[in-house]
Amino acid sequence: MTADEQDAALPGLARAAARRSGAAARARRAKQATPVELAEVDPVARVLVDLPLTHLDRPFDYAVPAAMADQARPGVRIKVRFAGQDVDGYVIARAAATDHDGRLAPLRRVVSDEQVLTPAVAELCRRIAERYAGASSDVRRLAVPPRHATTEKEPASPEPPFEDRPVGDGQNAWAAYTAAPAFRRHLMTGASPRAVWSAAPGEDWPRRLAELASATRVNGRGVLICVPDHRDVARVGAALTEVMGPDHHVTLQADAGPGPRYRDFLMVSRGTRKIVVGTRSAAFAPVHDLGLVVLWDDGDDLHAEPRAPYPHSREVLLERAEIEGCAVLVGGFSRSVEADQLLQTGWAKEIAAPRPTVRERALIAVTGGDSKRDPHGGGARVPKEAHDAVRWGLERGPVLVQTPRAGYVLRLSCDRCRTPARCTACSGPLQLTGPTTPPRCRWCATEAPGWACAECGGRGLRAPVIGDARTADELGRAFAPVPVVTSSGDRIRATVDAERRIVVATPGAEPVAEEGYAVVVLLDTWLLLARDSMRAAEESLRRWSNAVALLRPGGRALAVGDPGEPALQALVRWDQPGFAGREAEERREARLPPATRVAVLRAAPGALDDALTLLALPEHGDVLGPLAPLPGAADDEERAVVRVPRAEGAALSAALGELQRVRSARKLDPVRIQVDPTEI
Repeated sequence: MTADEQDAALPGLARAAARRSGAAARARRAKQATPVELAEVDPVARVLVDLPLTHLDRPFDYAVPAAMADQARPGVRIKVRFAGQDVDGYVIARAAATDHDGRLAPLRRVVSDEQVLTPAVAELCRRIAERYAGASSDVRRLAVPPRHATTEKEPASPEPPFEDRPVGDGQNAWAAYTAAPAFRRHLMTGASPRAVWSAAPGEDWPRRLAELASATRVNGRGVLICVPDHRDVARVGAALTEVMGPDHHVTLQADAGPGPRYRDFLMVSRGTRKIVVGTRSAAFAPVHDLGLVVLWDDGDDLHAEPRAPYPHSREVLLERAEIEGCAVLVGGFSRSVEADQLLQTGWAKEIAAPRPTVRERALIAVTGGDSKRDPHGGGARVPKEAHDAVRWGLERGPVLVQTPRAGYVLRLSCDRCRTPARCTACSGPLQLTGPTTPPRCRWCATEAPGWACAECGGRGLRAPVIGDARTADELGRAFAPVPVVTSSGDRIRATVDAERRIVVATPGAEPVAEEGYAVVVLLDTWLLLARDSMRAAEESLRRWSNAVALLRPGGRALAVGDPGEPALQALVRWDQPGFAGREAEERREARLPPATRVAVLRAAPGALDDALTLLALPEHGDVLGPLAPLPGAADDEERAVVRVPRAEGAALSAALGELQRVRSARKLDPVRIQVDPTEI
């Protein structure tokens, strides 16, 4: 059938629609065939398109129309035609010629003339994507916030003149640390030192970082400070304002909202602010003339990005320091094994306080707890030594009690045979939500007022795991005139005043006391250590150290646990560096990170087998698995662990990247890859 016969066979309306569609298609083809007048200078634009396909993760050449010659600068957002559709992208360079043999498609339009992707950040995104075997478009999504057109039209507010203010006792405070004065002098002269800082208990670390930022700004360079959460951002921001005055810094964090966040980002990209403090995404901030990057508390898992390709702030900042040649400071009250490795390899120098200084800051003790409970206390949650410490502290100020779990009684068991108490409806664990409520199921919320043990028939219940609400309830009865407040879950307090009070908080939710706590009590330390994790001891010591660091000078800390536990011994001696060194040695013997480079592959069984077959392992690499899925993962998901010596880490990343490109090009089932995850 000819085209005319086909056209005549169509009903009237359908025939008219087909004619209009055909005319539109012919018009588009004619428009595309019409030569576009190109820019006279550098008519070729190198473009990175925002596509999550790893086999297309490379620059593409496009023609620059003359009308866009002035706007299509490196770093701007543009629209291009790719595979039959309009997609977003960035211009990363302009060139006079192209290696492409055919005719280049022109840029569709310039979305904005703001240069939001600087060359240094573009290179950083490329390297991070390569290291973590991901797509650079996913990394750019972390680096550049979504455009907010209304905010973009606002004029830039200039930074007030910077004055090198006197920092009060800051110089004396840094003098308490070996090598710190030299580090500070290097920053002031424009050098790029690298150090790992072990802060002493009670240290006002936000102010110390603000003083280093001020020292770096003396010679006109920028500063980037990454901290775990928004409470830390607020503390560092307040310290920067106190040391340098207002309007010299911006904060970058996801919960600021699209408009304010983009406004602060633009002030950085335009160069009107050179000091940035924020959470993990701030590691990509386009700071001009970057002179110092700071990472505080690098062991906190909030620094690990939960979205692909799962980069860690520490690796991003270290890579950035390599690209831009700036100074580095990794600091915290505890020390991660990764930070310890920076020292062991000679990449960084140590900044630490002498032992006498540490001993003057805090007195830390450990009690067995369970073996020494008050004989008249019945089922008391808090041992007598802890009660005595709380009483001593309340005579001098606020007291902090850290408990590992939120809630009232999180788990119940038979007090006769210790069999876990289970719901008769769904077999879920029973718990108590208050002092007068009956037991109820944590899964289906069914109440069980008449529960009886299925093993021995006993009706008594005991609480092997108790939460912060039960702890606060008991302390409130024991110290009735004193207010008791809790901080956990979605009710986290940022600060408390210097009045006498008891603060019960879960790890990481401890509020900062106005003048420091008189006493810090760490309950149930065994519970943190019992986590099924390679980093259980390291993470426990970090959380305890952060709590003890909130003490005022001369304060006391008491940990309830096994006095022979190595992590608790390290806490008592305030020897986190020694503990990190021993942990690193044990992991080296077990061939675990950071002595090795590890990648975890997760996929359906068939897809995982295919991936392992296609993967070209480095010479000394080995594969563990397939292994059972982790708790919470899909039932049909398997995982495998690929491990290589650290010297072959780059080769492993390259092999994994090639694997992802091959699977993407062949449209095979996806495989999720995490390089150097915090948990294996």
